[in-house]
Formats: sequence, structure tokens, C-alpha cells
Amino acid sequence: MIRLAFALTGLLFAALPARAAVEIQEVVSPGGITAWLVEEHSIPFVALELQFKGGASLDAAGKRGAINLMTGLIEEGAGDLDAQGFAEAVESLAARFSFDVFDDGLSISAQFLTETREASVALLKSALTEPRFDDDAIERVRQQVLSIIRSDATDPDEIASQAFDGLFFGDHPYGSSLNGTLESVGALTRDDIVAAHDRVISRDHLFVAAVGDITAEELGAMLDDLLGDLPASGAPEPALAEIGVAGGITVVPFETPQSVAIFGHSGIARDDPDFFAAFVMNQILGGGNFSSRLMEEVREKRGLTYGVYSYLMDKDYADLVVGRVASANDRIADAIAVIKDEWARVAAEGVSDAELADAKTYLTGAYPLRFDGNARIAGLLVGMQTAGLPIDYIATRNDKVNAVTAEDIRRVAARLIDPEALHFVVVGQPEGLEATN
Repeated sequence: MIRLAFALTGLLFAALPARAAVEIQEVVSPGGITAWLVEEHSIPFVALELQFKGGASLDAAGKRGAINLMTGLIEEGAGDLDAQGFAEAVESLAARFSFDVFDDGLSISAQFLTETREASVALLKSALTEPRFDDDAIERVRQQVLSIIRSDATDPDEIASQAFDGLFFGDHPYGSSLNGTLESVGALTRDDIVAAHDRVISRDHLFVAAVGDITAEELGAMLDDLLGDLPASGAPEPALAEIGVAGGITVVPFETPQSVAIFGHSGIARDDPDFFAAFVMNQILGGGNFSSRLMEEVREKRGLTYGVYSYLMDKDYADLVVGRVASANDRIADAIAVIKDEWARVAAEGVSDAELADAKTYLTGAYPLRFDGNARIAGLLVGMQTAGLPIDYIATRNDKVNAVTAEDIRRVAARLIDPEALHFVVVGQPEGLEATN
């Protein structure tokens, strides 16, 4: 019966209309844990999102990949339950737990029914505070990670990403794969994994959001029960990444009929007053849809690629403007030339009133579609917290988009977009393209 109820819950929440009028409460538990809450009592279901800031960037020196490996092991047994027992316990409660790590955070998503909330929270607490890290589980997950590393070494997209990151970020944690290397992952011990857990799973790194059938008072008590025993502090956050890459072209030879290029230069911080102007400008320049200038010029007019895009890379410790394109080896040089021309054109001329109006319509119209379920809303709320956004951001975000003028974009484009600083990392066998380093 519980399993059927959970399945119906998933269907009902997938069918809810998109919502942008989200009423957010800030809740502080008796023990001092802060969370953002959206109450939704129409269905007896709660989505809980935890994020520990720093994520894989908190790896200890010489232990790259330890936090990633540890994250893969959190649900591989806890307390008295081995991996199979833990999985069976989650299933018996009709709960869902997922654990993921990225450069800036370790996220834990949990969904459970109101009737099984107490037992589900107890099980999740055991995963957070009593992970077993059994030897057989460590070796099983280690082999999975090593397989991913080997696969990435033969994937042009991954090779390009890692080469770009290494070039732009150097010795900063962003400069290497969070998976680690064959050597670093192969050398990790159980003690390293326990230490990795202690570095990131702590209250000073913690951000929390909950959406669903729970009151502020109930959430406060639940948070103290779930998270009150976590260590007060973990590893210190890394320093800001220093971006010192000059414009040019780096070629990574790789036997493939199609070259992959990732390009970029320094960007703009999320709290910069001009961020929204830059955000709207990028939508026009290369925002990923067919109306962007890059898609129009590189794909539609010249047929040089199936897809090209750019975006603002807004990371916790670095900001870039980044893009990607793939093209046949004998056409990649032409694609890069067109991208550089469009980079120079927007820097010199800004955008037209028609382009600006179209971009605003798309960005404001698409935004409410993000609020299509409790789990997604919880994830967005945590993302807002980690980015330092105010609690009323959802209500004011579209106003900030609509306030951007063509003059704002001309000013910001002249400041931010620098065709001479643009650096391309190309993986493949590009023809007619000379590396500059």
C-alpha cells in the first residue's frame, strides 16, 4: 500500500501546474539549524534537500577523488544495515534518497511520505552519521569510479573539459576532475574516506530546504533530530581561483573526425549589479536556443555545427563566460572564426531592441516552468541559499530581467565581452588551426 501511495504521489506532483508564486518561510530549529520551507499540505509527501557547500573542492591535498568516492558510498550501508539491507529499508518505506557531489557542493535529496517520515528520517540520519564504509563496498564503488575515469580518457568532450579546466584553474580544485585519477583513487584507503566525510559533512557547510506536508514547527524538530549530531565544522573553503589565461588556441590532438572546442574568458560575479544585464546579453549571444546569434551564424547560415552555445559559469570560487562547439576537423577553424566575430560584434554594438524583447519574453516565460514539483522547488531553494540570494528572489527575478535595457547590455558587453581574451581549447585533428601555445 505504501509503495502504491508513493507511486501515485509521484504522478500527482508531476502533473501539478507550474508555480512561480512560491511562499517561502525561513525556519530556525530549536538547535539553531536554518532552513527554507514551502508548505504544501495537499498531498502527504515531503521533499527535503540538503547541500554541503564546498563539495568535491574540499578534497585534501593528494587525495583527489576522495569526496566523490565517499559520496558514492554513503548509501552503501549504515549503522546495522549493509548495502543490501539499507536499500531494502529505503524501499520498504517507499522513500527515495539520492546522493551527488559536484565542484561546489554535496547534495542529498530525500522524498518520503508523511506517514513514514519518522522512520525515513531515522534511516537518512544513519547514512549521514553512521556510514559503514565496508571494505567490499569500497572496492565495488572504487572500481565503478575507475571505470568512469578510463571512459572519460577516451571521450573528446571530457578530454576538452578537463584540458580547459586545467588550463584555466591550474592547481585550484576546479583544475582537476572531481573523480580523481587512476592513481589517486587507487591509493585511497578507508581512513581517507572517513576523513573525506568529516571534511564536508558538517553544519558550517550546510544549507537546507523542505517542500511539502510539514509545518515550520515539525520541520524544526525534524532538522535537530536529523542534523543536530553532525560536527560543527569541516574543512575550510578553498580560495578563489585565479584566472590568468591569455587569449589564444590550445590544441589537444585526438583521433576523431570531429573536433570539440570549449572557449571562454573571465566572467562576472553573481552579486555584481550588472549580472542580470550580462545574463540577458548571453541569452542573445549564445543562450542555447535557435534564436541566439551563435546558433544563427554558426549553424543556420553556415552549417558548421549541430549546436553551439555560451553561458555564464557562476561558480562559488570563479566566474567565467564559457561556450562550446563541435564541428568537422576541416570546418572547426571556420566555426571558431565566426564565434570570434560574433564575440567582437556584441562587444562593439550591443544588441537590438527586438533581440532584447525576444530574450526577455523567453527568460521570463520559461522561469515558472522550473517550479513543477516539490523536489525541484526544494533544489532551487537550496541553490538560492548557496548563491546568497534573498528569500524573495523568486518573486523579483523576472522584474530584474525586465528592467534590463539595451543600454545596460551595451555597457556590460563592452566591459565583459573581450574577443582578444577568448581562449579556445580544441580536441581533435583540426585543419587550418594553429595553436598559440
